[in-house]
Amino acid sequence: MYSISTRHERRLLWLLALTQFTIIMDFMVMMPLGPQIMRAFHIAPAAFATAVSAYSWCSGLSGLFAATYIDRFDRRRLLLCVYALFALSNLGCALADSFPLLLVARAFAGITGGVLGSVIMAIVGDVIPVQRRGAATGTIMTAFSLAAIAGVPAGVMLGARFNWAAPFFLLVVLSVLIWLAGSRLVPSLAEHLDRRQPTLSEVLPDLWRLLSNPRHLNAFALTFMMMVAHMLVIPFISPVLVANHGVAPQQLSWLYMAGGAATFFTARLVGRLADRFGTQRVFRIAAVLSFLPVLFVTHLPDLPFYALVMFFPCFMVLMSGRMVPMQALLTTVPEPSRRGAFLSANSALQALGTGSGAWLGGLMLGTSPSGQIVGYGTVGWVAVAIALASVMWASRVRGLQRDAPAAEMLRGEAVGES
Repeated sequence: MYSISTRHERRLLWLLALTQFTIIMDFMVMMPLGPQIMRAFHIAPAAFATAVSAYSWCSGLSGLFAATYIDRFDRRRLLLCVYALFALSNLGCALADSFPLLLVARAFAGITGGVLGSVIMAIVGDVIPVQRRGAATGTIMTAFSLAAIAGVPAGVMLGARFNWAAPFFLLVVLSVLIWLAGSRLVPSLAEHLDRRQPTLSEVLPDLWRLLSNPRHLNAFALTFMMMVAHMLVIPFISPVLVANHGVAPQQLSWLYMAGGAATFFTARLVGRLADRFGTQRVFRIAAVLSFLPVLFVTHLPDLPFYALVMFFPCFMVLMSGRMVPMQALLTTVPEPSRRGAFLSANSALQALGTGSGAWLGGLMLGTSPSGQIVGYGTVGWVAVAIALASVMWASRVRGLQRDAPAAEMLRGEAVGES
């Protein structure tokens, strides 16, 4: 475990949160821009879901591949190098003039984003003691709130004022500024390199052992199910609001701003509750509570816009609230020496679940002759069913710390019997 000052730790966490902010904004901004992108490239909801999934699937595969090399590099150097490539990928998105080119650019953005997510969580695991890791994870997860409060609304307004590409130009500028700050604040994190690094012939069997470890498999399954449940619903909220309920694209920014403002405060609160009452308990409560807003938004009646603004904070608080304790729980599963590889693999499963959820959701949706999107109610019921399965599965996910006392007890009993 590295030792840095409290002030440096706080600054580093917020820098990582800002880095995560750009990654999440890059992904999230596609969703409210959906109506404009569908209109600009003359594509259906299923094709738009493919654009969302391309990012996620490539992110997942790159994260899985990163498990073979992430622990071979100084975390600082890897973070800065991949983040520079991330900025270039967003420039490619902004300059795309056809849907195939946009798909390629989104795929490249996913490749870089998948590695970055793993590196960020590995840094948290290296620097933050386990007893404060829930709160630290909550700080990182405020990136979702920041993206919702500032990033997505700014992107929506820029897209409405100029065109759909404007938010990606904004991301390029933000990424350059954060990269410069990161080059000053992120310390060299190479203590794990003191151990002998395995050869590639050793890495692949080791990766298989990582993926086939029963405790890891339970954690990976929980991640995949929760992300599928999450992304069955999220990408299509904006297209449904615009097509079915007459919400203007520029009004979407107020919804994301209201929801993000609420989650900015609740993400850290949920993290502290997870530290105090247990990650599994808080996860189950938040997940069950999220069923109601999911069903409401997928069976949405015609409401005045102010009612939607009041509803969105409840929806986003509960949706993000179930992710914070889950992420904190997952950081306790691997051994410290394998944390980077485990989190890379878990990030890969998270992205694959994200892409699969968006893709499956798109397949279940259609367009009526009047131009409305149909099938969203069915999507909501499927999302709740999968989330319920995740709640029941969570008891199988056991952190290393929970196993340690039992092992010590067994060893003590063995000594007593001898």
